[in-house]
Amino acid sequence: MIEIERKFLVKDDSFKKEAFAKNHIAQGYLCSLAERSVRIRIKGDKGFITVKGISDDAGMSRFEWEKEIPVAEAESLLHLCEKGMIDKMRFEVKSGPHVFEVDEFYGDNEGLIVAEIELHSETEPFEKPQWLGEEVTGDTRYYNASLNITPFKKW
Repeated sequence: MIEIERKFLVKDDSFKKEAFAKNHIAQGYLCSLAERSVRIRIKGDKGFITVKGISDDAGMSRFEWEKEIPVAEAESLLHLCEKGMIDKMRFEVKSGPHVFEVDEFYGDNEGLIVAEIELHSETEPFEKPQWLGEEVTGDTRYYNASLNITPFKKW
């Protein structure tokens, strides 16, 4: 499956009062190469394994495969992951017919808030909430796999 998404910085925390859901996420990487990453994630009370391919030139599209796994298995696999851990709270915010996933990072990425929107095509229009800031789609520093290797606090 091809995932198409755009990524933005967030100007302030006003998105929180618009959120209809929020979940704590802990994730690590079994592999964090640019060509492919294999992620283990615990989101709320569910576990996941995700494989992502390399992004296209614009940084908007890439292969993604995800499967839900038991939380106990995800916890075990997190112990095998590369050094570092992504710790964040994900807020889901509706904007027109779309949903923004807004991640507020903790730990070594404290102070970073990034919003993502998944689209059906790279040219699909969408409503931009007032709290949406600079677009960082394609800037690999903001990929979670990159943040795991070079955290925001070290920039």
